[in-house]
Amino acid sequence: MKNKASAGGLVYSTDAGRMCPVCRKAVAACSCRKQLIPAGDGIVRVSRETKGRNGKGVTLVKGLPLDAEALNQLGKQLKTACGSGGTVKDGVIEVQGDHCERVIELLKAKASWTVKRAGG
Repeated sequence: MKNKASAGGLVYSTDAGRMCPVCRKAVAACSCRKQLIPAGDGIVRVSRETKGRNGKGVTLVKGLPLDAEALNQLGKQLKTACGSGGTVKDGVIEVQGDHCERVIELLKAKASWTVKRAGG
C-alpha cells in the first residue's frame, strides 16, 4: 500500500489552484515545467476531433517541439489566421472548427517541421 507522500502529494489548493507535483508550486508559477520540452518523434500531427465536444469539431495540433511560451504564441497565430477561437492545453493546440488544411499550410510555411494529417 502506498502512503500519501509517495502518491505525489498536493495536486490542488484553494489558494493557488492546480499544483505541480514536482516543485509543489502553482502550475502558473511552476519553474520545472517551463524547461521541459515534450519528447516526440519529430512529426507534427494535425487532426480533427469531436469527442467530448457535443459534435462540435476542433482542429488539434500535437507533437510540436516548443516550450510553453512559444506554444502559446503559435497557438495565438494559428487562431488568428483561422479566424476562430481555441486554446493550448497540455502541449496540444486546439483551434475551434475544421481548419486542418489551413493549419498544415501555415505550419509548413512557418518552420521546417514534418507536418502530417492524422486521422481520416
